[in-house]
Amino acid sequence: MARMYSKKKGKSGSKHPVKMANPSWQRYTPKEIELLAIKLVKAGKTPSQIGLYFRDVYGIPDVKLVTGKSVSALLKEKNILPELPEDVRALIKRLLKITSHLELNNHDQTAHRGLTLTRSKLNRLIKYYKHTKRLASDWKLDMTKLRLYIE
Repeated sequence: MARMYSKKKGKSGSKHPVKMANPSWQRYTPKEIELLAIKLVKAGKTPSQIGLYFRDVYGIPDVKLVTGKSVSALLKEKNILPELPEDVRALIKRLLKITSHLELNNHDQTAHRGLTLTRSKLNRLIKYYKHTKRLASDWKLDMTKLRLYIE
């Protein structure tokens, strides 16, 4: 599939385990994984960082294979899922970086284009999250208070 704003075709992407069953060498129970996930959220990790941590440190290839739920679903069940989705937060950070760069370099046309692309991507993502009820339907991105969303 081609990229949205360039004519290139990307090859990279996450690769899921071939087997869709819990590995026989897996020694953690779903309850232990839930408790570890809660502990990691309290330490300030995001759901994707938790998944990587489980893979790299604990040797759990896929949380969904063991528990039957994704990390986000586990956190939502315990009511500790962050209010703002992780990808929206990352796009807001990128938006802040680009705007601070443009304050110093106003004639950087490439950065202006990047700002436009980031804003449109953010708006599409917010529309998606409102549709899936992850964000409230009356939630609005206030451009004057961007830094508050990150903190």
